[in-house]
Amino acid sequence: MSDLSDQAVHFGPYRVHPRQRLVLEAGRPLRLGRRAVDILLVLLEQAGNVVSKQDLIARVWPRSVVEDGNLRVHMAALRKALGDGQAGQRYIVTVAQRGYSFVAPLSIEPMTLPTEGVPQRPSHNLPLRRTRMIGRQALIDSLVQQLPAQRFITLTGAGGIGKTTVALRVAELLIGNYRDGIRLLDLAPLSTPSMILPNLASLLDLTHTEHAPLVSFARSLHERQLLLVIDNCEHLLDDIALICETLLRHAPSVHILTTSREALRAEGEYVQRLEPLACPPTTGNRAQALGYPALQLLIERAMSHQDSFALGEAELPLAIDICQRLDGIPLAIELVAAQIERFGLPGLLVQMEDNFRLLTRGRRSALPRHQTLRATLDWSFDLLTGCEQVCLRRLAVFRGGFSLASAAAVIAGEQIAPAEVLGSITQLVAKSLLNVEAADDDMVYRLLDITRTYALEKLSVADELDATRERHAARCLALMEQAQEDWHQTATQAWIDRYAPLREDVRAALDWGLAEGGEHLLAIRLTVSAMPLWQELSLLREHGLYVGKALALLGTVIAPCPRLNMQLQLALGSLSYHAVGGAAQTIAAFVDARRLADERQDLSGQLRAVSGHMAVNLCAGLYRQALEQSLQFDHLDPRTDPLLDLSAQRLRVLAQHFTGNQTLARQNAEQVIQRMAQSGHLNRFGHSIGVQYDQSVASLTVLARILWLQGFPEQASRTANQALELALQINHGTSICYTLALAGVVIARHNDDANTAHTLQALLLEHAHKHSVQLFQTWAGHYAGILGHRDLQGMGIVQDILITLGVHEVDMAGVERARQGDAGWCAPEVLRVYAEHALADDPSGAQALLLEALDLARQQGALAWELRCADSLARLWQTQGRVQAARDLLSAVYARYTEGFATRDLVRVRSLLDELQDKRPA
Repeated sequence: MSDLSDQAVHFGPYRVHPRQRLVLEAGRPLRLGRRAVDILLVLLEQAGNVVSKQDLIARVWPRSVVEDGNLRVHMAALRKALGDGQAGQRYIVTVAQRGYSFVAPLSIEPMTLPTEGVPQRPSHNLPLRRTRMIGRQALIDSLVQQLPAQRFITLTGAGGIGKTTVALRVAELLIGNYRDGIRLLDLAPLSTPSMILPNLASLLDLTHTEHAPLVSFARSLHERQLLLVIDNCEHLLDDIALICETLLRHAPSVHILTTSREALRAEGEYVQRLEPLACPPTTGNRAQALGYPALQLLIERAMSHQDSFALGEAELPLAIDICQRLDGIPLAIELVAAQIERFGLPGLLVQMEDNFRLLTRGRRSALPRHQTLRATLDWSFDLLTGCEQVCLRRLAVFRGGFSLASAAAVIAGEQIAPAEVLGSITQLVAKSLLNVEAADDDMVYRLLDITRTYALEKLSVADELDATRERHAARCLALMEQAQEDWHQTATQAWIDRYAPLREDVRAALDWGLAEGGEHLLAIRLTVSAMPLWQELSLLREHGLYVGKALALLGTVIAPCPRLNMQLQLALGSLSYHAVGGAAQTIAAFVDARRLADERQDLSGQLRAVSGHMAVNLCAGLYRQALEQSLQFDHLDPRTDPLLDLSAQRLRVLAQHFTGNQTLARQNAEQVIQRMAQSGHLNRFGHSIGVQYDQSVASLTVLARILWLQGFPEQASRTANQALELALQINHGTSICYTLALAGVVIARHNDDANTAHTLQALLLEHAHKHSVQLFQTWAGHYAGILGHRDLQGMGIVQDILITLGVHEVDMAGVERARQGDAGWCAPEVLRVYAEHALADDPSGAQALLLEALDLARQQGALAWELRCADSLARLWQTQGRVQAARDLLSAVYARYTEGFATRDLVRVRSLLDELQDKRPA
């Protein structure tokens, strides 16, 4: 057993392939957490021997410091997943004071992986199964067969009956049956109907705008083949019914499985009611009784709490009586089973009888079934210590999963010391009132929805709701401040995995804190710190609503908060910029932010305000104003902070490029990229800059533009592709849009790569919609020719780009703008376009303007414009018979190119040179 790497281990219905870390149950992959698999492999290596807790921890967590409790939780999860204790089967036992031992018979077999046994990369978001299914297999098999034909099934039943467990097991068995995967949407954390579609859109990687019709949303799923599992629908019945009906009508390959305490009463809905688990009768033998699922569940859960539990012959009638009193309700059975170790079966039955008699006012008749779970919760709550009761009710403010540190922050306060929290949490888990999920390196705690609702009632009755919500909001603030720090130095997906699960708690804290009676100052601070969360989740509009509320409330806060005001104005400026570009409200936000930063001598705030206003001016085509603003960085002297200095230098590159100094811009651009590489890209988002893009993406984007203008079309294309690949790799929405709009699409079109340009335009439109960035939706619309010239107000940069692409005319005002230096980078091309089209009947005027443009292109170091100007001038001279002059001019410019000879401009020039060569005088 010392080396299992090339063999398979078989025990019970399981086959384990150690090398592949694959566990199969009856030939199908069993989904286990990474640590649970590690524990199982260590125990299998030492099968029959006792492995100490210290050895297990050292093997499973070799580079981490973890406590025994962490191991216990992972071990409990592994046992539940394997069904350890079910039907009397034991796999892993605890040896008191020593450790754990794998005790089941096993066999070693040659490693032969089944063709369908190797798990593929999951295309679902289903949680790992924490418990084995008991007593529902026939129903599950039936649902797996029915769902593809019925398309829409709702599982109904009382709270605690096991609807979610059944739905998740059905979905798990259907993994691989849907081309576009399976998605789970839990509605329990959502309190308002307006949040359903945004959450569903995010889950399905779709775009949803507030006023878009539901039908449009449904039609976007027309080509998808997927299973949608919607859990806990009972508080949003009408809205979910309408959504389901619309999806089924317009997305023919979408199947839906919902859970609710009552039917949705929607068109096409097939309702499957879950009944309680069957309880054994009081008559009959032991073997027959053990075949009933209610008793199986009681025994299995009792064993998970007490290794030594065994149901003796004398205690069998007591266990049957308990199952019957609990009406076979799974959650009630789990709650009661958690107390067997404390009271024993006889004492437990006495406890229940006394409690239930009180609830029925002394009558010995059974409780109505719908009251059984409530009675069991009351009984379980009454058995808690005072400290445990306080902990449970205060935990009810969490909407999702939470860590032990978060629990302590919310619980600790009046009546509870922080040191008491761990013991109480451990007891709540042991008594099945709190679930714990074993993540790889941390514990995630969670209340079932029904338990949370119950505990929230207790919190309100205890008059602790507002105080607990305030501590909850303070904890959310601490987490979001940490998220802000991590945002600048953590890979996007890792950051999202860590912080996205907190969004419902952040929403709840903001909704409470910004409402009447809430803790306004705390909520305002949370609004500021949560900015990265909304940006990464493409929820800019939602963040904008919170920013608006926070600004409105800022004046009502007793103490003046200029720093918070400045941060909110900066957030408003960035949000407004991406929504409406350089509108008056955007400029006002950055101007106000600058004033507030100046008053506080806040260098970071000053740079963010200046750079935000600079971005507005660049968008508007006000390049000289942007350059002047970039010079303000020198006065602010960001060199005291290397990261700020790097951000400032990158923005100077932008200003130098757009005002037409390509030589200096390239020198600085290459230096910025080199400095970023040396710094390890820690300053990823330029956190002191007003409009957030990934620094590396932004730097490569402007370098690609510079390279194209300097006459390196192939290098420009490669650099633009590099920027796009990086943006896609880090999956940062606004950075993807930025590089596509400024470089990717433009360079492809300049190089006459029609297929690439079309693909990139579609990608820009897709991501602009997906991330709800109206600014880049407008850019994409202009590139695609969807929007007219009248929509270019405040979009001077887009107008200039369209001129260089040959799809926008130039008037005399444009010529004056170029001559005065206001057209910057594109001024030579503006003059050339006007000379070619407006002066077609005035050769003398056209020649003068083309010579002016040619000289300006040379001054700017823009070989691309120089080539175009030389081409136009050569064609003009050709018509005048000046063939030699035309050839000399054109060949001199053409000779300076070293690449890109297949691009449109160079092919056109080569053709003209050949023509001029043929016509050269003998």
